[in-house]
Amino acid sequence: MEYAVLLIPVVFLVASVIIAIKAVQNGSSRQKAFARQLFSFCVVAICCVAFPIAVNAATETGAAGEVVETASNGMKYLAAAIVTGLSGIGGGIAVAAAAPAAIGATSEDPKSFGKALIFVALGEGIALYGLLVSILILFI
Repeated sequence: MEYAVLLIPVVFLVASVIIAIKAVQNGSSRQKAFARQLFSFCVVAICCVAFPIAVNAATETGAAGEVVETASNGMKYLAAAIVTGLSGIGGGIAVAAAAPAAIGATSEDPKSFGKALIFVALGEGIALYGLLVSILILFI
C-alpha cells in the first residue's frame, strides 16, 4: 500500500500526455499542447519535491532539541547544485551571444572595445551571482 503512493505522479504524467495527444488530435495547436504538458510536468515535479520536505520538516529536531540530519539537508545541497548549474548555463548563453557581437564591433571600430567588454562581463556576472547564491544556501 505504501508503494502505491509512488505511482500517483506517474499516473498524473501519463494522464497529461494522453490529454495532450487528444487535444492535438481534436485540433488544438501543438504549442498550446506542449505548454500544457510542460506546466503539468512542473506541477508534478514541484509536488514530488515539496511534499517530502514538508513531511520531514516536522521531524527535524530530536528529543533533546538537537538538529537531526534529514532529507531537508540533502535538499539544500541539491538546491545549491541546481542554482550553480543553471546560472552557469545562463551565463554561457549570454556570453555566447555577446562575445561575437563584441568582436565584430571592435573590428569595425577599435574605440568600442571598452563598451563591448562591459556587455560580455555582464553575461559572466550571471554565473557569479548564481555561485554567490549557492554559497549562501550552503552556509546560511
